[in-house]
Amino acid sequence: MSTATAIQKKVSKPMPAPRKKPKKISWKAFQKEYLTREDGYKYEWLNGIVEKTKRTMDYSQAYILINIRNFFDKYKKKHNVSGHLISEIDTFFAAHHRRPDIAYFTDAQIRKAKEGEAPVPQFIIEVISKNDMINTVNKKMEDYRKAGVPVVWHVLPKFKKVHVYHGTEMKIFGEGEKVSAAPVLPDFEMEVSAIFK
Repeated sequence: MSTATAIQKKVSKPMPAPRKKPKKISWKAFQKEYLTREDGYKYEWLNGIVEKTKRTMDYSQAYILINIRNFFDKYKKKHNVSGHLISEIDTFFAAHHRRPDIAYFTDAQIRKAKEGEAPVPQFIIEVISKNDMINTVNKKMEDYRKAGVPVVWHVLPKFKKVHVYHGTEMKIFGEGEKVSAAPVLPDFEMEVSAIFK
């Protein structure tokens, strides 16, 4: 077969059908249809569009959550701090519903949520797994930035690193270094190695 014929065959392949625009649904419909699903996926509502991603926090990564929570509990007692680290709680960032892997809420924010307000966490931790898609992670970061979340940690178990974001600035921390939740929790400084032990 000549080169020209081979090129012609490649060119004449039918184009894949364009992806349909996702159908928008109401928050009420989303709550009814998606919030209680236990099928191994995490569903988030983005201004009417449902975003489905594989559940990233699995049992093999639960130790990260446990290590961070245990450290936080000791920190709370030592520094007389109120608030809680909550996993995968339904949280709104403008018109986008997200479920951060771990989010810090003060007691005052939790009380306001009970009264119907939608508080924005001031500190978020996302555990980045092999199932996470870079575009999805970046979309979440945009939502967090727009909402004014001061501190976000991306914990990368595969590399034993933590990326700490303050707005658009990011620093990478690894073995022998400490990560901080300042300015939200000024003295909350954890050894990176303690996250992965």
